[in-house]
Amino acid sequence: MPVIESEEHKALRAAVSALGHKYGRAYFTRTVEEGRPATELWSEAAKLGYLGVNLPEEHGGGGGGIAELSIVLEELGAAGCPLLLMVVSPAICGTVIARFGTDEQKRAWLPALADGTRIMAFGITEPDAGSNSHRITTTARRDPATGDWLLTGRKVFVSGVDIADATLIVGRTEDARTGRLKPCLFIVPRDTPGFQRHRIDMELSAAEKQFELVLDDVRLPAGALVGDEDAGLLQLFAGLNPERVMTAAFAIGMGRFALSRAVEYARERTVWKAPIGSHQAIAHPLAQAHIDLELARLMMQKAAHLYDVGDDVGAGEAANMAKYAAGEACVKAVDQAVHTLGGNGLTREFGLASLITAARVSRIAPVSREMILNYVSHQTLGLPKSY
Repeated sequence: MPVIESEEHKALRAAVSALGHKYGRAYFTRTVEEGRPATELWSEAAKLGYLGVNLPEEHGGGGGGIAELSIVLEELGAAGCPLLLMVVSPAICGTVIARFGTDEQKRAWLPALADGTRIMAFGITEPDAGSNSHRITTTARRDPATGDWLLTGRKVFVSGVDIADATLIVGRTEDARTGRLKPCLFIVPRDTPGFQRHRIDMELSAAEKQFELVLDDVRLPAGALVGDEDAGLLQLFAGLNPERVMTAAFAIGMGRFALSRAVEYARERTVWKAPIGSHQAIAHPLAQAHIDLELARLMMQKAAHLYDVGDDVGAGEAANMAKYAAGEACVKAVDQAVHTLGGNGLTREFGLASLITAARVSRIAPVSREMILNYVSHQTLGLPKSY
């Protein structure tokens, strides 16, 4: 794995950074206040080929991978305008459909996901399942008369369902050989009868709204099933590993934005005839935050590389560690940035206060740091399970 970015990646990073700064934090904050997604930025990023950079060229994408897509999200975040739905639509849903979808599904969805004209949400979390995908109760059964699928269940904390054209739902079907339930993925169009959404009232300020979904015998054609009914966890983690990598990119970008604001302030703010950044009590914590963010990026790049070369097992471990490291680094960077600015860190002018809550999301979602520690202690270190 290369530890130095290629010239192509450097060029991509610079180009996306320029786009992000064209819009900036003020634009992004305005969309949040207006309760709408960052449509203009999303559309321009799509036209420039950034949203579909990871999708196959034959289906309108850029032919790259999660490594390239993570650069896009990180740089937009570092400019103060991260696009959360990039984690979901092109990364999770686009990747799963590209790897396992039928030819019809690929034709219907991949070009539209790449050019931004269609968006897909992702529903996995349930009220009583949380991080335990083995306890998912959303079930799918066949209608023997028609061959259709019937989905019943509930999902929570699903982002952007109101603007998504469809939601990729994780359900479970019964294995005819063993009688056990196994995970399967279904494309559920937004206006399908029986598919209801209820907005969750969040204190978190974000352009993307959160929803609870209720599926009441939602009838879907046989072609709504993504991939092989027997593939199970393989298909599920084909989406979850990119999700963790992209969440790391989201967190690193957010942390970099906060750190850049703090460094700029520490250079300019003068007390007792010297910039406050000349004092080690200010400078050292900012330096530590920078180091932590850089280390998290290295692990994120490793995870993306392993995934893109097809090492799903190695990518699983690295993606979890990258998400953990990035979440911790982001929270510390935001906290130190706010502390550096003092009272100014809580003003609207500097755009940091809203990140205090947003940064904590990177510790919680899509999987908590405690569950990552469980994974590493059990899968990597070989320690007995505690659950």
